[in-house]
Amino acid sequence: MLPSVEAWFATHTWQQPSWTVDELVALKRGRTVSVVLPALNEEETVGDVVAVVRPLLGTLVDELVVMDSGSTDRTVEVAAEAGARVVLREDVVPWLEPLPGKGEVLWRSLAATSGDLVVFLDSDLVDPETAFVTALLGPLLLDSDVHLVKGFYRRPLRLESSGGGRVTELVARPLLNTVRPELSGVVQPLGGEYAATRSFLESVPFAAGYGVEIGLLLDVHRMHGLAALAQVNLGVRKHRNRSLLQLGVMSSQIMGTALARCGVAAESGPLTQFVQVGGEWLPDSTDVVVADRPPMMHVIEKG
Repeated sequence: MLPSVEAWFATHTWQQPSWTVDELVALKRGRTVSVVLPALNEEETVGDVVAVVRPLLGTLVDELVVMDSGSTDRTVEVAAEAGARVVLREDVVPWLEPLPGKGEVLWRSLAATSGDLVVFLDSDLVDPETAFVTALLGPLLLDSDVHLVKGFYRRPLRLESSGGGRVTELVARPLLNTVRPELSGVVQPLGGEYAATRSFLESVPFAAGYGVEIGLLLDVHRMHGLAALAQVNLGVRKHRNRSLLQLGVMSSQIMGTALARCGVAAESGPLTQFVQVGGEWLPDSTDVVVADRPPMMHVIEKG
């Protein structure tokens, strides 16, 4: 790591966050907190994620929202039964047709919530913990200069016992080290567990798809510098693993967003991959959408 990155890592990384709920409530000082869970067909896990956040409602957390991205299973019912307020993506900013992708529902969640601080948790977490929320909020409540807090963790995957996911280690980390080396100290640049100030989130564009996390990371660094970024250790994160073909599409969106943030034009288009059918290798193309939603502060003004 670069010397400046080492200094940032030492002062903005919490390896063992231990803030209590009472300590953080005292630090709120009138600020409000929204927790948002983006969901698409997560009926098996979304209820458990809601359940670990529910005990914080009324104290540290002021609202808990599941943003549904067009689920066709019982995600909506399970989330509501678990105690979350469920918002359908088409019911927020209804004058705009929804784009496919995770970033789209995160962007729309800004219009569906009101917290000064926003915590995002993926709804496919297995064995989630209430401490995820307290850990992510700590740096934001302690330091007014911090605008984005990333969670990092160990991700068990067969023989992989540490480090990031496959897309992180093979795509995102080498890319960031090349185009924005100051961000080389971020352990999990693509992690779906993070928190941010509303003022920052509403001031930047959101990539509609899987590029949303790397886009926010690059934007907070560009707008506010490295000191506006912090990271906390969340222990172990287990979630549903995806196939290599799915990860290829994800990687294309992430690369497109990152390159666009660095001034390299990136356009939507087909990604050609290959599958084996009856002993033959055949091309299989998937449309990859690389698109940004504008800063929500401007959209709300127009609406």
